[in-house]
Amino acid sequence: MAASIEFNDFQGLRWPTLLRLSLFQACLGTLAVLFTGTFNRILITELAFPALLAGGGLGFEQLVSPARVLFGHLSDSHPLMGKHRTPYVLLGTIAICLLAILSVPVSFMVREALDSGSPLVAAAGIAAFCGLFALYGLGTSMASTSYLALVIDRTTEEQRPRCIGVIWAMLTVGIIVGAIAISLAVRSIDGISDPVILQSWLQKFMIAITSIVMLLAIVSTWEVEKPITSGTVRPVQDLITLQDAWKVVTSSRQIVIFFGFLVLFTMGLFLQDPILESFGAEVFGMPVSKTTLLNAWWGSGTLVGLLVAGWFITPKLGKLATARLGCWMVMGSLFLLLISGWQQASGLLPVVMVLFGLAAGVGTNSALTLMLDLTLPAMAGTFVGIWGLAQALSRGFGKVVGGGLLDLGRQLLPNAGPMAGYGLVFSIEILVMASALIVLNQLSVGQFRESTTQRLDMVLMAEIDG
Repeated sequence: MAASIEFNDFQGLRWPTLLRLSLFQACLGTLAVLFTGTFNRILITELAFPALLAGGGLGFEQLVSPARVLFGHLSDSHPLMGKHRTPYVLLGTIAICLLAILSVPVSFMVREALDSGSPLVAAAGIAAFCGLFALYGLGTSMASTSYLALVIDRTTEEQRPRCIGVIWAMLTVGIIVGAIAISLAVRSIDGISDPVILQSWLQKFMIAITSIVMLLAIVSTWEVEKPITSGTVRPVQDLITLQDAWKVVTSSRQIVIFFGFLVLFTMGLFLQDPILESFGAEVFGMPVSKTTLLNAWWGSGTLVGLLVAGWFITPKLGKLATARLGCWMVMGSLFLLLISGWQQASGLLPVVMVLFGLAAGVGTNSALTLMLDLTLPAMAGTFVGIWGLAQALSRGFGKVVGGGLLDLGRQLLPNAGPMAGYGLVFSIEILVMASALIVLNQLSVGQFRESTTQRLDMVLMAEIDG
């Protein structure tokens, strides 16, 4: 292969096809905004849900993330309708859309159950609410894991940094566009507290959103994956059982190293996530309209970082070097965030948030590219499931720990001002990212491939002989 990669040559994925495939990520971004932002706010404010129930219920989506490994293995070894990936993407999307529609009546029924005065009825309502979002998480796990495995199937190692840059940039675009569109749409229910009117409007709105998501999911994956024929069937994947896959997964120390890196790196990015807007409000006295922009500045920087890393930095420096650079950039921007808070330099805050987003984009691009490289073609779905599990669990854990560290800082230094708690969060976040960098320095893609390939060959020989 030539050293230079043509702009429209992604192993059969031309530029329009790549953009079309990335529409699925944009859909996931829009749904994330809908549930973690708008829907969560309506639960807590308009429906008077306890914040713990609203956040905890939605958090069940992350608690079922171990299923990513199973769904990844299924897409590897059990093709449906002549394809390994696309049917699982679409089945997962159907589940997501149906459960999103059901979330509206279930939530209003839970509100009635909480008001009933009966502990048994309330417990049943809470169980139904948490169960619905656990099922929603299973649908997301099936769709997103199979989708990433499809990306691996259709790209080469050299092409992935650019491909990842485009696809994750579209995720950010989906978040931004979704936030704007949803913000404009919900203006029609501003000030309305009548549950009957709210439920009717939300139901229609959710049906409209999920219909668009389902349509775009079909469009984005249409004929991207080549169907299996008698000449292209992949018998190696069909031979691998879940037990065999687990033997391969546990055969390399490099898998443990990279799993640890993903956990630490993801926590190093998201410890501040649950307390960022409160930081702007309490330390800088910013109103709600201004603190909302903190995420916009961060998101804009991330978008640029993803694209710059994918098209320029990673191809020039290499994936490991770019990942190290991303870690250093994140630590530097967090240090600047500490300084801006202690000095109450409100003019510096937007610049720092953009720099933090830029650093997050550079680090995320290289981490995701490494994630896709640290797979075996015959077990792409299984490995993507493992790496997705690391990210999902650490992101959820990071949100919990971030809030806990803020409370701890306030208790340890009650008279040190509002910056004490936030300073503890940012300081721990720097240490976590430094730990991620230390773990990353032990990673060797070559050793991973050597050990896992040898183990896979042994497993396959045993299956054939058996």
